[in-house]
Amino acid sequence: MFPIRDDNPHFLTPYATIGLIALNVAAWVLLQGLGTEPALTASVLGLGLVPADASWHSMLTSMFLHGSWLHLVGNMWFLWIFGNNVEDAMGHWRFIVFYLLCGVAAASAQLVTDPRSEIPMVGASGAIGGVMGAYVLLYPRVHVHLLVFLGFYVTTIAVPAVLMLGYWFLLQLASGWGTLGMKGGGVAFWAHAGGFIAGAILIFAFRKRALLERHPYWGWSRRESPTRNWRRVR
Repeated sequence: MFPIRDDNPHFLTPYATIGLIALNVAAWVLLQGLGTEPALTASVLGLGLVPADASWHSMLTSMFLHGSWLHLVGNMWFLWIFGNNVEDAMGHWRFIVFYLLCGVAAASAQLVTDPRSEIPMVGASGAIGGVMGAYVLLYPRVHVHLLVFLGFYVTTIAVPAVLMLGYWFLLQLASGWGTLGMKGGGVAFWAHAGGFIAGAILIFAFRKRALLERHPYWGWSRRESPTRNWRRVR
């Protein structure tokens, strides 16, 4: 399942979300040579987060680097879909601080689960996991439209955010549990889960009630959702 859009209006121009996407793309172009060698390997080794030799600055730099085009595009797409509405709930500068804190929390979660690893970790997905954790608490009933692949058959459905993002979070936990004690590279599932939890907690400190009041679909007790239950989308 891959999200293609949500039924959630936003009122602020998402300057912070756009800026964060631009920084990730700039890092991919200027520091990582569009994924070509030797720039890609040099950037990952020099600026990625190595759990066995972690530092505060590598926690920050690693969240703006990626391992491939697919890694970058996937992360930026998720950030665009969910970031603008979370930014809408707290404002531009607060969103930037929130995003960075979620990224640090995500990296810390991965460090705790594998502190001796010497494999560099890169990617914005931990910080974006925090954005998703905030989104599911702010807008649990808003419907997210998903592209679903069933073998050779492709369709779309719309489901409440709490189901889509809840499933994503449980998948990270299950996958992370399966990687405990394993050696080698792969997906940093515990960073995803750690970021999600951090976002779900931090949103209570960063949200602004006055901004949220403009949203017709925030929370559980607001007006009727923009779409009803599960439904196929033509």
